Amino acid sequence: MASSGAHKHHAHSAYYRLVLIDSLGFFGAFYLASYLYFLPEPGGWAAFTNSIPLRAIVFSAVSIISLMTMGLYQPRMREGTSGIVLRTAGAFTLVLLTMAVVFYLMPSLYLWRGIFLYTTAVAFVFSLSSRLIFSRLSDFEQLKTQVLVYGAGKAANTIVTTMRRKSDRQGFSLIGFIAAEGEEVAVPADQVINLTVPLTRFVTDNDIDQIVMALDDKRTLTPTDELIESRMKGVDIINLVNFFQLQAGKILVDHITPSWLIYADGFQNSTTSMLRKRAFDLVTSFLLLMATWPIMLLTVIAIWIEDGITAPIVFRQNRVGLHGKVFQVLKFRSMTVDAEGDGKARWATENDSRVTKVGRFIRKVRIDELPQIINVLAGEMAFTGPRPERPEFVKDFAQRIPFYDVRHSVKPGITGWAQLCYPYGADESDAKQKLQFDLYYVKNHSLFLDFMILLTTVEVILFGKGAR
Repeated sequence: MASSGAHKHHAHSAYYRLVLIDSLGFFGAFYLASYLYFLPEPGGWAAFTNSIPLRAIVFSAVSIISLMTMGLYQPRMREGTSGIVLRTAGAFTLVLLTMAVVFYLMPSLYLWRGIFLYTTAVAFVFSLSSRLIFSRLSDFEQLKTQVLVYGAGKAANTIVTTMRRKSDRQGFSLIGFIAAEGEEVAVPADQVINLTVPLTRFVTDNDIDQIVMALDDKRTLTPTDELIESRMKGVDIINLVNFFQLQAGKILVDHITPSWLIYADGFQNSTTSMLRKRAFDLVTSFLLLMATWPIMLLTVIAIWIEDGITAPIVFRQNRVGLHGKVFQVLKFRSMTVDAEGDGKARWATENDSRVTKVGRFIRKVRIDELPQIINVLAGEMAFTGPRPERPEFVKDFAQRIPFYDVRHSVKPGITGWAQLCYPYGADESDAKQKLQFDLYYVKNHSLFLDFMILLTTVEVILFGKGAR
């Protein structure tokens, strides 16, 4: 299960193939369902076939987007069979609702209720079957990228400590570690390979697809000639940082250098790309505002009911934005009015006593973030990007965490890559972990990645991940 890049964002190629299979399956489901519907009158199906293609394309597109919003194309999804069934059912509930809107807006695509229900049922069965089969096939080690790590010290052990779960290794099969000469072994002893044949012979005999260079000391002597020979035979040779980019969607801040930042590809902030992103932000924010204003109105009423009509509704707080510029982020107030009466900045904690009853709910489903649409329209924030932090925290993190200020080279966002990949952060350690995902976004951001983040954010809201 190799990794492929789409607009600089890397994802396991098997998931692209799954999207293609699903698209064809949903398209075919339309034909099969209409055929079953017209079984009592075959002549009716023949007359109906001319109107199928456009309807089938629209239905397939809506179905794929709905599956994405439910996280069913996420490599790191950890649910079992029951979780897949529930998410698939939720996705097709969304399909039903979305298609109802499509029929209302485009009457020419309207379907008879019977054909529509047949199509949805057939597509649901197909999607569930293909996904369960895919989840079984993805467990076959032979279908994954066969990875050999050259190095067995602390750097190499990062793979062991941060990729322990099976879901973390969806895209690769770890063959083992080769200890470099004089290197202190830090990985589990049973995973260390003692070569009895030349490296190239071992690579060939074990069908190695990729060699990851993970040495504690970059000055350590390596078998250059054998590595070159392996490379000429089609084996990928990559460093530890790029391996984590491909497989985990993050950049290891402890293993990059200033020269890596200077020479690495990505980090594109051209005028054209910034204009495209600004257009995306404006359109997305306007649509979200139109869709959520009733929810925002109900939130205002709920806050007034709990705290009184004179209580402040919107909470303003200084945050650090693009190029370190401080701005005031807007949120629905979810804490008591005197939550920081002493003026000291504090992290929100689990079961924080300062959070109001209404606040607990709106934080859980992210309604408290909706006023930030105004920040986006004003140009202070983007729809997607690193979450803005408070100046007090930023000053401290910049002194303690390498390359922390790099995250300020793009606008902060309402939602972001780190929010999807890592739970709520409440200390310096969490801030460092989230920075690794933020750096990945800064390096690889594109409209494609923004769109994927937007769709996947729906999953976070529905399942309450990361909220505190």
